[in-house]
Amino acid sequence: MANADIRAEYDALCKEIKHHMDLYYNQDTPEISDYEYDQLMQRLKTIEKENPSFVTKDSPSQIVGGVAKREAGVKVTHNVPMLSIEDVFNKDDVTQWVNKVHSMHPGAVFSVEQKIDGLSLSLRYNRDEKDGKLHLTLAETRGDGLIGEDVTANALVIPDVQKALNLPYEYLELRGEVYMSHDDFEAFNEEQEKQGKKTAANPRNLAAGTLRQLDPEITKRRGLKMFVFNVQDGPQELRESHVKAMDILTDAGVKTVFHKACSSAQEVVDAIDAIGEMRDGLDFDLDGAVIKVDNTLWREDFPAGSKYSSGHIAYKYPPEERVVVMDEILVDVGRTGKLTFTGSFHDRETGKPARLCGTSVSRATLHNQDYITEMKVGIGGEYKLFKSGEIIPKLNGCVKEPETIFKAPTECPVCGGHLIREADTADIRCINPTCPAQVTRTIAYFTSRDAMNIMGLGDTLVEALVKEGYLNNYSDIYHLKDHRDELIEKGIIGKEKNTDKLLGEIEKSKENDPVRLLTGLAIRNVGKSTAREIMKHFEDLMDLTKVTKDGFLQIPDIGETTADDLYEFFHDERNLSILNEMNSLGLNMKAVKDEGASDKLSGMTIVVTGTLPTLGRKEAEELIVKNGGKASGSVSKKTSLVLAGEAAGSKLTKANELGIKVIDEAQFLSMIQ
Repeated sequence: MANADIRAEYDALCKEIKHHMDLYYNQDTPEISDYEYDQLMQRLKTIEKENPSFVTKDSPSQIVGGVAKREAGVKVTHNVPMLSIEDVFNKDDVTQWVNKVHSMHPGAVFSVEQKIDGLSLSLRYNRDEKDGKLHLTLAETRGDGLIGEDVTANALVIPDVQKALNLPYEYLELRGEVYMSHDDFEAFNEEQEKQGKKTAANPRNLAAGTLRQLDPEITKRRGLKMFVFNVQDGPQELRESHVKAMDILTDAGVKTVFHKACSSAQEVVDAIDAIGEMRDGLDFDLDGAVIKVDNTLWREDFPAGSKYSSGHIAYKYPPEERVVVMDEILVDVGRTGKLTFTGSFHDRETGKPARLCGTSVSRATLHNQDYITEMKVGIGGEYKLFKSGEIIPKLNGCVKEPETIFKAPTECPVCGGHLIREADTADIRCINPTCPAQVTRTIAYFTSRDAMNIMGLGDTLVEALVKEGYLNNYSDIYHLKDHRDELIEKGIIGKEKNTDKLLGEIEKSKENDPVRLLTGLAIRNVGKSTAREIMKHFEDLMDLTKVTKDGFLQIPDIGETTADDLYEFFHDERNLSILNEMNSLGLNMKAVKDEGASDKLSGMTIVVTGTLPTLGRKEAEELIVKNGGKASGSVSKKTSLVLAGEAAGSKLTKANELGIKVIDEAQFLSMIQ
């Protein structure tokens, strides 16, 4: 393409992207999907990479929502480490700890405080000789406890963050908790639902994402708040007594956390109970109660390990419970034909969704018929509800039995087909292979990012194409080009440009590695990790049609159940017909052995989170696997490393809590080079 043509395309892209930026950020009336917007931006960045002279401060890649971006990923080494607090879960442990402190310092006083469920922020203030006041010069996130991220621009738009303090000190560093109120959280989710966008899981995660926004206007609009709970560094006056320091800061206009001075173990326990009773009336979430030695100089006498602050403990309240009334039991059919059961309910006291651990809950999985029978689930029944691990809502016993316990249907709720209960399991399945629920979900899974990654062919469009009769199985996807003119005329995909774009993505997917194809076939118990392991042992995916059950059992990590599922799939006449059809249509069945593969990460489970400087998340995960490691989507005790980038969020927090090593992209690349 001639340079003049590239410049013309670039200028047109800039104009189009800025138009959509204004609609999204300022007018709240977006015309295109996030995917379509991302595609425009990716094309723009490609042109800019090849033509750096095009880039100006006003380029869409340099602004967010019409204002200058803060620079992402600027690291800050903490003056004082921002460590965690050791948790205790019963009051006897609290009493023992208080007694331990008193055995060394009989006159010790304690501060008992609300533990806000948010994210830590440290604020540095320096004296300005012009007006004699302390001015905010740096705000930093907790990060890994030793190194955080500069978010000063965003902190400045949080109303609770004081920009200047009229205190007679040269330097002051405060630590606090940034959070989001229930009202602001619900307002955000309501707006997201109106726009058809993904809602936030809880106020804490939304607050974390908001504080790391590149556009301070977005941070300001979402309404973050903050409580200060510690003096990290400052004059002796503020370090002799924590409670006194909090009172001095409060008088200076700083919003400090609720704190109560206590002299005895019983007073500490009473304060913990009092804070617990406050929870229902607060407009923010609590994560427990913190007990601190008031004399900060004595805290070092009570170390708690390298990752925890000395002289502190945090009491964690037992899981919250609410009593809910069952309104409806919803039955659905998954892509494998398995029936799923979901209970829909309301809080018995409020008549609204139950409020638990900072989120509104109106549904919970009911697992299977055995669970429903054991729990005595039925319309009108009343049940205790809690959150397992403060995340997953679960029923915890029947309070009032319903008139009738729910019974699973005998016919498929989607197609009316025959249902069977599998031997030795509680699973009930629809065995009709043409069941619309299975066809839609199975094809949508086939096209998804983890499988064939056909961009633009998502759930909604798949459902429409199934309904119109264009898609009945996987191979039909590759015949859509035969109906191009008809699809354009009906407008199912869109106009000519969008239709051709999607058909191009479909053709492009034929070149995918057969691991993606095997993953997309939606064989029970065969996800992308298992598919990758299987294809290490075969040169052609079609070879799997000749493998016996014992042959599948020879593959590492393949057990009896998975071997049965594989053998059944690859010896079913209908499946063989579809596979042969896709083979004849030119889909890649040949496994290509990766050049440069290694075992440098062998035995390691690595989680990728946040936005990396140069690698996409999928690209990083592929490098992990290529070098012998396992890429996981969640952090647990089995995680070896967390590869973290910009706006890492809750996974980084959990890694720090579990003491899992966190690395950046540069460290990761050095490990595999």
